[in-house]
Amino acid sequence: LCCECGQSHSVLDNHLYNFQDEVDDELICHICLQPLLEPMDTPCGHTYCFRCLENFMQVDSFCPVDRKKLSFQQCHKSSLLVRNLLDKLLVRCPFQAECQQTMQRCELEAHLQNRCPGFRKYKAELQQKKNPISKGKEDLPAKGETSTPRDPDVPSGGSSLVAESSGAAVVSLGTAEPGLVNPAFEETEEGGNLPQRTSLVAETTTIEIHREDPEEELGMRIVGGKDTPLGNIVVQEVLRDSVIAADGRIAPGDHILEVNGINISSVTHCQAVSFLRHPGPVLHLIVLQEKGFSNRTAQQDSASANREVIHVTLIKRDRSEPLGIKLIRKTDEAGIFILDLLEGGLAAKNGKLSRNDRVLSINGQDLRQGTPEAAAQIIQTTESRVNFVILRQPGVQLPDPAEDGSTSNSSSSSSSNGGSPVHHRRRLDQTHYRRKSNYQKGYVSHEKTVAIKKEPKESLGITIGGGRDNKNRLPIYVTSVQPIGCLFRDGRIKRGDVLLSINGIDLTHLNYYEAVSALKSNAAYHSVTLKALEILAVNSAEPSLDIREQGFSWSPLWITWLGLPSYLHFCQDIVLSKGNLESWGFSIVGGFEESKGNQPFFIKTIVPGTPAFRDRKLKCGDEIVAVNGVPAIGMSNSELIPMLKEQRNRVTLTVVSWPGSLV
Repeated sequence: LCCECGQSHSVLDNHLYNFQDEVDDELICHICLQPLLEPMDTPCGHTYCFRCLENFMQVDSFCPVDRKKLSFQQCHKSSLLVRNLLDKLLVRCPFQAECQQTMQRCELEAHLQNRCPGFRKYKAELQQKKNPISKGKEDLPAKGETSTPRDPDVPSGGSSLVAESSGAAVVSLGTAEPGLVNPAFEETEEGGNLPQRTSLVAETTTIEIHREDPEEELGMRIVGGKDTPLGNIVVQEVLRDSVIAADGRIAPGDHILEVNGINISSVTHCQAVSFLRHPGPVLHLIVLQEKGFSNRTAQQDSASANREVIHVTLIKRDRSEPLGIKLIRKTDEAGIFILDLLEGGLAAKNGKLSRNDRVLSINGQDLRQGTPEAAAQIIQTTESRVNFVILRQPGVQLPDPAEDGSTSNSSSSSSSNGGSPVHHRRRLDQTHYRRKSNYQKGYVSHEKTVAIKKEPKESLGITIGGGRDNKNRLPIYVTSVQPIGCLFRDGRIKRGDVLLSINGIDLTHLNYYEAVSALKSNAAYHSVTLKALEILAVNSAEPSLDIREQGFSWSPLWITWLGLPSYLHFCQDIVLSKGNLESWGFSIVGGFEESKGNQPFFIKTIVPGTPAFRDRKLKCGDEIVAVNGVPAIGMSNSELIPMLKEQRNRVTLTVVSWPGSLV
């Protein structure tokens, strides 16, 4: 049943309501013949439900009433007056057997979530079905059993995590499925299987994202696609202060299965970007989310059965303004909890946060297994809006921080006042890691030399991005060619080209400001010679980059970086440490296969609560080029697995990290 209306309907269909009185014809949608939901006005003066009109416009391009030519982008939200009239229509609770309440339509969701005995009973029954562990050991899935079907479209270097239903998808970790390199889930020799960690639980979740500006970016980076070893579309990063961060339900590592009813689990990377960038006030997503190992999930589900998830936004006047929150860890439960709100502070004045609240995320950054120091750092570096997602359970008291023997005075609690101690890990020396690679699927690079004659005062007319001081240590690339410079007139340098040198000066090792200085100083000459790499799509049938990225902050797609030669890769070493009975906490796909040749090894999954998750440096979509200094290129799955298993407590992964495509 839908948690908003309490009735059964398709994910992409309108909510259903039992209206108490007959509704005026002026407030009826002419497509579904029901009272309007999220009303949208057409230029020709008609009003329809948002979902009805969106579904209709996917088939036809005219108004359903007068058949005038129409596109969805021409339509806009109805006036606030109309929306308020619709929200105030009286409806009956759908659980008439247990609840005979009548309320305004806009109040039904809150009634179901907080007050309705019928919906509470339904949720309890559903929880019992979703957690068969609580019924007894005889209901546990047998070892080697999985409810997640294998996706035939995914290369044998990976295993699909797509679940067909919206229930919990329990993925067995004890199987030795061919092609799945999964060092996170390997058995240990010290004591057989990890105690009680027999399976990894993942759930499909339906999420609606609302945005006031239909053109606004969602604010997340994605990797993967059927044209890469990753197969699925995976969230790599959620940007702070974005629409996705404010919503708080999507986290890095989530797999996006559907967008507005379209299955994207077997589409190319470019197609997925196009679907996610489609403008609209409401975006309907079906997402597969890792929930951790089964024993931990079962405990958390039972412990949080009576809790509610609350979204709270605090607005700072400037970056340095404190929120007045003290955070703490507990010995018996993972995560961060609010110890106290300082009197007169921003959080205390807001009044929506409380002592004992558990912080699930801040600005989209997953903190379910985080530390107070990590939370304080996110808060301190945020310019204005700080979006909290918290879990609240009345009546639970936190232990006194002095009693928490697992923490020290410097790390047991943290305040957002800017003076909290933040632990900084030792920064690793980062060097280039040259290797041979023939993986150029999707995009390839072509080197070109452009020599032009110009006036000394004439500018090149380009803007650039990247630089080795960039977070991902990117090479310098062209972000735009302005119609006022000599390069626009010449026409050979294009947006997206990677700049290698100018007049013999190497640009590939420079940071952003050094590159800007080099370009400006050499632009003063009568002649300029540029060497550049043009990134070309192998499949010319892919949609145009310009069309696909119109209206969005331009940056190269993730998949285009994969076509760069290895001398432009900037590799970094990530050192992970673990206990004897812990697993590393990540899965990888790719490797050499007879039918496909050499494919890179990519990080596909990072499991909550594991060393890889806690370290926070490894990201989905990262390419592993070496393990403890041994190159991975040319290795098969069966060769890399033993290398990772042999590393008992410490492993050094050399990775290349390209930024995901921004949607």
